[in-house]
Order: sequence, then C-alpha cells, then structure tokens
Amino acid sequence: MSKVEGTDTSLNNALSQNISLDWQVGYHETETIPPTAWCASTVPGAVQLDVMKAENYKQPWWYADNVTQFDWMEDVWFTYKTDFKKPGLQNGERLFFFSKGIDYQFKIYLNQKLLLEQEGMFTYVNMDLTDDLQDNNELKIVLLPVPKLGFKFEDDHPSLYRRNARESAKPAVSYGWDWHPRVVTRGIWDETSLVIRKPAHISDVSVTYELNENLTHAKVQAVVDGIQLQGCYFKWVLKNPQGKIVLEKQEKITVDKQSIEGELSDIQLWYPSGYGAPDLYTSEFTLLDANNKILEQQTGKTGFRKIKMIMNDGAWDREGGFPKSRAVAPASLEVNNRRIFAKGTNWVHPEVFVGGITPERYREQIELAKNANFNLLRSWGGGIVNKESFFDICDELGMLVWQEFPLACNNYTDDAKYLKVLEQEARSIIHRVKKHACLALWSGGNELFNSWSGMTEQSLALRLLNSLCYQLDSHTPFIYTAPLYGMGHGHYIFYDAVAGEEVFQWITRGRNTAYTEFGVPAVPSIEIIKSCIPENELFPPKKKTMWEFHGAFDVWGEEAHIHYPVLEKYFGKIESLEELVKYSQFLQCEGVKFIYEEARRQKPFCSMAVKWCFQDAWPAVANNSVIAWPNEIKPAYYHVANACRPVLASIRVPKFEWKEGEDFTCDLFLLNDTYDNLSSEKVKVFMQYDGIENELASWDSPGEEGFKNIQGPSVNAKIPRMKTNLFTIQVRVEGKPQYNSTYMLLFSGEGIKKAYPPEAYYQGKNLF
Repeated sequence: MSKVEGTDTSLNNALSQNISLDWQVGYHETETIPPTAWCASTVPGAVQLDVMKAENYKQPWWYADNVTQFDWMEDVWFTYKTDFKKPGLQNGERLFFFSKGIDYQFKIYLNQKLLLEQEGMFTYVNMDLTDDLQDNNELKIVLLPVPKLGFKFEDDHPSLYRRNARESAKPAVSYGWDWHPRVVTRGIWDETSLVIRKPAHISDVSVTYELNENLTHAKVQAVVDGIQLQGCYFKWVLKNPQGKIVLEKQEKITVDKQSIEGELSDIQLWYPSGYGAPDLYTSEFTLLDANNKILEQQTGKTGFRKIKMIMNDGAWDREGGFPKSRAVAPASLEVNNRRIFAKGTNWVHPEVFVGGITPERYREQIELAKNANFNLLRSWGGGIVNKESFFDICDELGMLVWQEFPLACNNYTDDAKYLKVLEQEARSIIHRVKKHACLALWSGGNELFNSWSGMTEQSLALRLLNSLCYQLDSHTPFIYTAPLYGMGHGHYIFYDAVAGEEVFQWITRGRNTAYTEFGVPAVPSIEIIKSCIPENELFPPKKKTMWEFHGAFDVWGEEAHIHYPVLEKYFGKIESLEELVKYSQFLQCEGVKFIYEEARRQKPFCSMAVKWCFQDAWPAVANNSVIAWPNEIKPAYYHVANACRPVLASIRVPKFEWKEGEDFTCDLFLLNDTYDNLSSEKVKVFMQYDGIENELASWDSPGEEGFKNIQGPSVNAKIPRMKTNLFTIQVRVEGKPQYNSTYMLLFSGEGIKKAYPPEAYYQGKNLF
C-alpha cells in the first residue's frame, strides 16, 4: 500500500483554539549572558530582519553589499521570548506550543525550565505545556550559533564555504552559492502558536490506498494517531472531486483498532498537468466521544495515482554480450501506467529569508510554472524543504514534485551525531511530504556523486535515506542523487569559448536519458539592476564591483554569468545598459528554447528536460533564472513556455551565427508529448529578413499515434545578403497555428546594421 495523504491537525483542526503570540528577540555573546536589549520580532521571519529594522541598518538589505551587515550574526546566540497568561482550560483541555519550523538548533524554556533541545529545522515542535503553566508565563526559544566547521568564505572560492554544512541538515545554499548570497538564515520560519486541545485529540491521520491493476478500484484505509483515543469513535467521510460522498464509516478506537478500511470503485485518478485532471478527493475526519459528541474535526485531500521510475526506451540497447550491470539509471517517469515526458525546472526557494515565503508567493510562481507547460518541479537539495502550502498548491495544479533531502555538493559525514539528526529530519520530511499526490520522486540530494562531493552508494547518509524511504514510503521512487549515470547537468552558457561550441552543438551531440540541469544566463530588467547596483557602477559591468557581488562575474569562470565577451562576439561592442539587457535576454530566449526542444527531439531515449533554475531569491544581476526576484518574468519564460507546448513544429539548427553564401540547413520535426494521435499535416518553412519572406520547404507529414514525434526532411537553402544582423525561420502548420514555431538567428558580415528583436519578441507575443 502507498501512503499518499494525511493532515496534521495541530493548526488545522476546526475545533482547536489557536492563540497567537507577540514575540521579541535579542542577541548575546554566550548562552549564559542574557540579551542586553530586546526588539519586536515578526514571526514567521528571521532574526536578521528584526535586528536590521530595530537598529536602523542600511536598507534595503538587498542593495549593494548590505547583506554583509548580517555576517556577525552567525556566531552569536539569539533568544526569542514571549509572555502569556494561562488560558482558561476546561474539562481537561491541554495547552500545546506548536511550531512548523525553527531554524536551526535551539532550546525551549518555559518559566526558566528547559523543555526541549532540538537540532533541525524540518521537524515540527509539538509540546504539551500544561503541567508547567503558571498564571503568568514566559516562553523562550534560544538559538545556538550556526553550525560551521572552520571553512572561511575566502578559502579557495566563496562557493566552497558551503562545506560548513556537511555535518548538519542546514540547507547549504545559505552559506553562499553562485546565485545566492551568503546569508545563513535563523529564526522562527514557519507557522507558530499556542493551541488549546481536548484531552482526547488527533495528532495525525494518514490515508493509504492500494489500486488494482487497471487503476479503477482501490482498497483505502485511514489510520488515526493521537492522545487518549481509546473509547472514542473515529468517523471518516470521503467525497469524490464533484463533492459526492463515496465512503462514510465510523469505528470505535481500541488498542487493536485505530483505522477505518473501505473500498472504492470508479476511481478518478490524479494526473500531472498536460496528461489529465489533477482530481482530488476530500476526507472529512471527525473524532467523537462515547456520547457521540464531536471532539475534533479536520479535512484533508487525497489524490489517487500510481507512479514509477523505469528504464528509458533504448537504455538497455547499449548493453550486450556477457552479463554486466546496466549502463544508465532509470530516468523515465510512468504515471498511472503511462510514460510521461517530464518538462520542468529546478525550484529554489523564492526568498533568501525563507520565513517570509507566503502561500501567495508560492501560488503565483507555481501557476507561472504550470502556464509554462511544465509538469515537474525539482525541489533542489541545496535549499529548504518547502512549506506545506507549496505541496497543497502543487496537488491542486497537477505539478509533480521531485523532492530532494537537504544535501548538496558536499561529502556528508558518516559521523553518528550527524546521522542521528539526518534520520530525525528525514523521517519528518517523509512523513509530511508523502501525503501529497504531487510527490513523484525522492532524491538523496544534489550532485553527490561528483568529484567535488565524493559520495557513493556506500556513504552512510545515502544508505540511511534509501532505507527510510523504503520503510516509510516504498511506493515512491528513490534515487541517490542527480545526476546519475546517463543524466546530464549543464551546460549553463550559450557559448563555451574553451570548447568553441554553442549550445546548438553540445545539446545536439548529447545523448542523455534526462537533462536535469541546464541553462543560459541573462540579466534581468534595467529596473531590477538599478534596485541593487549603485548608479556609478551601472555601466559597463566590471569585476570587483556590485555586479560581481550580485552574481555577474567569477561564478564558474571569470565571465559567467554576465558572459560579456560572448555578447561582444555576436553583437560587437555593447554601448549601453539597454543593449546589454536586450542582447543578453535574446541569447537566453533562443538558447533555452533550443535545449528544451532538442531534449524533446531525443525522446524516447530522453525523458526529462528540467532547467536550472526557475526563480531568484534576491536581485541577481545575471544568472539562469527565468523569473527575476521578487516575481518578474524574464522574456525567456515565454519562449520556454512555447518550447514546452504539448504539440509543436520544431527545427534542429546546427548553429546560431550565419554568413552570406553559407548552406543553411535544419531538420524538421513535429513533437508530440500527449497521447492524442497526430493527423497528417501540411508543414512549411519560411526565412524572413529585411521585410522579405522566402519559402524554404514544404512537408506533408504523416499521421502518428500518441506520444511519438515525427521527423521530417532536412531543409537546405543559401544564406542571402542581409541588411541587419537578425533573421527569422518560421515553421507553419496549415490550419494549426497553435503548432507554429519561430526562431531568430544571427547574420554576421561587413556593413550590416545592429538590431534588437521586436518588442513583441520580449513580451511573449506573436511567437508562433
């Protein structure tokens, strides 16, 4: 049976009484010396922001190098405190302190009595305070200094400062990354309150099910866990997506009976976006006493689906002769007995200070992902495991989630202390996330089987995670890391000067089962650049300025992410900030679009295209994102959405830059990721330049069954003389304009005029 849904009742119980708290925070040099001053605290939030506001630090925090103001906070203690009166508790009611997230290592005191010590920000705190209450109470949370192992930010390269995270479950990204500043967050980062509960109450309900072979019938079970439940009654009402009751049962809870079982027919399955409706059933759980009085009520959602990770088509063909291990790992997702092509992106948390992430921010960005024709988000292991609302929204919108544990680009220790914390955190993560229909895949973490990490299948941390996923959620696939053999990470630039190759060459030569990281960098809008770069440094971008501090230079190569020499290789001297923005964004549009389409052209051996990355956590002035902070769409977003349409006409072009008299060639395709059959179509290819349009080819494509691409003929033509440096190739499908595609390429030569693409190109209009 596969556990897929359940609900924590602590903050969502309709009959519970939640008491909000007013918090203050202060810092101190040692644990025993108390703070000398206190300031108001926003919860959820971060201690850095509270102190910045109270002590009049330079603002905004993201401007220039203002984040360095927070560096000293890594090595001091912080204490949160709040006062509250003992509430009126009736008929045996109990008062609990409940928090969904405290970052990172802490101690909790009530009236000077130590009640809890915990390391780890992903394990909920759920403490009964009742027996230690006084008429007036003081609750304190003492945060220990951040875990560090002595690696300094200046050692070798700033990004290697992340090695301080390799003996903790603290997300490594906060120690500094190429797209993220060094800000090691701390504080109460998720929902937190006091909760009054009945003496008998539910701690959790898990719904499990087992589908029959043709996925039409399910055996279902709801298992209840809680306090003083024996002798109570548990009622379960299950409604289908249309609101009709399809199961209604009530059972007495005993030592031997803490569940309700049932059977369902005519199951409405949950599907990922692009393959069907993400249908969700609603569970209503009620706890009653022996007199049938309602003690507690809660609701939850269940999505019925079957998910597997299987070998890609053709993956076994590379092997032959004597028996030996497979060459590549399974990388194809099968949902409800059908393979899908996973189109998506790496998801990084959308705020540096994760306590400030709201359900509204999650929704607006996940909706953008869905509207980009994505069906998969890889929740990257260098960042947080997202808040509950993230998974609720993914359930609702049909967005699959590849969930990694908080391990990334480090050799995580086999030390017993670390493994104990990792096990605690992993159990909490698995228990919470496995309840969601959107969960597609567990992964140990990011880039762990690489020279800069050095882990293997024998590393105890990964053996532990594999074991826990099998014990607690055996029906969800698990992989040790990404990439595994056969998968690809990179490249992340349009042109590689060392290899002398454009993205058009390396991705076409690629032979990967999955492209799980790739990208082309671009700068954001002028407005975002001006929001973080001082006016006297705005143009031209230079090393050792705020451009470098905000990610434009010396990332993995002196000129990445800004890639200034590449822009000047194609477009000559960049004369203004406006030119920089236009041409940089143009290369990102064409480069990333080409990668997505090429990955799809390589189906069925290839089964995934998941770019790096979707959004920024602060105003980065150059990187691979398509959503700039806080939530601004870069032009490449629209081109990615085009490239990921369920069905489209597509061309494979051998290069980006062309000269007069060269033999222009391209290969023609119709790409289909749906299970709808393609009919025969009339497809034409046109070249447009200087107000002229020439027809290059016409193709009568045959019909084809669903989920198969059709490869057409090669197109050949001479490159004519042009007046401007940009020309267009357009592919049109007669009667099916929704399949049309447009590509913009570079013409180089003496005496030509520089031009930008039209504004419609950057705004996502008239792209096909």
